[in-house]
Amino acid sequence: MSLPLDGLRVLSLAHQYPGPYATLILADLGADVVLVERPGAGDPARAFPGFHGALARGKRSVALDLKTDQGRDLLRALARRSDVVLDGFRPGILDRLGVGARELTEVRPDLVYVSVTGYGQGGPNETRPGHDLTYQAEAGMLYEHLPPASPPAPPSLALGDLASGLLTVQAVLLGLLRRERQGCGGWLDVSMFDALVSLLTAHIGPVLNKDGPPGFPYEPGYGVFATRDGRYLALGVAHEDHFWRALCAATGLTGELNLNARQRFDRHERLSAALADRIATRTCAEWEEIFTAADVPFGRVRGLGELPDVPHVRARKLISRLPGDGRWYVRQPLGVDGRWPGPRSGVPGLGAHTVEVLAETGVPQEDIDSAIASAAAIQHPGPG
Repeated sequence: MSLPLDGLRVLSLAHQYPGPYATLILADLGADVVLVERPGAGDPARAFPGFHGALARGKRSVALDLKTDQGRDLLRALARRSDVVLDGFRPGILDRLGVGARELTEVRPDLVYVSVTGYGQGGPNETRPGHDLTYQAEAGMLYEHLPPASPPAPPSLALGDLASGLLTVQAVLLGLLRRERQGCGGWLDVSMFDALVSLLTAHIGPVLNKDGPPGFPYEPGYGVFATRDGRYLALGVAHEDHFWRALCAATGLTGELNLNARQRFDRHERLSAALADRIATRTCAEWEEIFTAADVPFGRVRGLGELPDVPHVRARKLISRLPGDGRWYVRQPLGVDGRWPGPRSGVPGLGAHTVEVLAETGVPQEDIDSAIASAAAIQHPGPG
């Protein structure tokens, strides 16, 4: 089966979360993703095998010591045969080693070079260290928890990592389109901080322009409610009067059926309590049947372990096992011509493909042997 990115090689020096999430999507869509990792420890995420494995499947791993001349020469050789390079180091680190954007685009002028960093290339925080929580804090993402509210717990979802991962995919495709149209590569700058500020567009605008509250205000029919059997059910009525009428009819709140959105906001506390009382009278399964028949937007609050057995997940092949692997994997989220490309191989051991990839690149065997002997490159002894 041909895939949209067949024949594309992506050389990734972007570790931890944003780069691996981006290359997961690219690999599932057909790209040959080659991870360049440091000998010994590799991607720091390898210290957490479950986390690392969920993101690293479907890729190949080359282990190079970029602090050696041989390691840097091998990286240049790999870049010469790659379409895309992802750089996840802090600004200036690869430049000081002589293998940054300027040097590698000299090696291959039509190379698409994408940097994904915390604060981006430029600005006073350019080289400041951080992780998702610190970028969320600086971007204003935690504004609802300013004093005198208690300090919040770290969010369970790393929005900065994931948003910048998605933007990295966009940057790769933008760079490739530019190369096709203009015949040149380029250097694209992805910032986790910028990504988070962008996500807050509809929150920041109303505050700065003083023309409304931040974000999208929720009404009584938009919330999570407990059912009789101790499950939780989310309702998604958001300003649509027809959905509100359907919800009221289904729950027996017929006296509130003709309220408009403004009236519902004005009665928010009372209506939310009334809905909570009604939802508590039936089981989650009963409400699912009732709300489906009434065309009310709803969703059962599910645990992660339930997902493989959800009919919609199974129908769209979102989560599956690889033959002979035994591990569960989540595919990338795009459908292509009615198909849903997913992972084609498991998790690579650190340096499992060093010799294979260098040989494909055209590095002479004696140079490969010399690099292995000097530990400038490492070949993993087994599948890992």
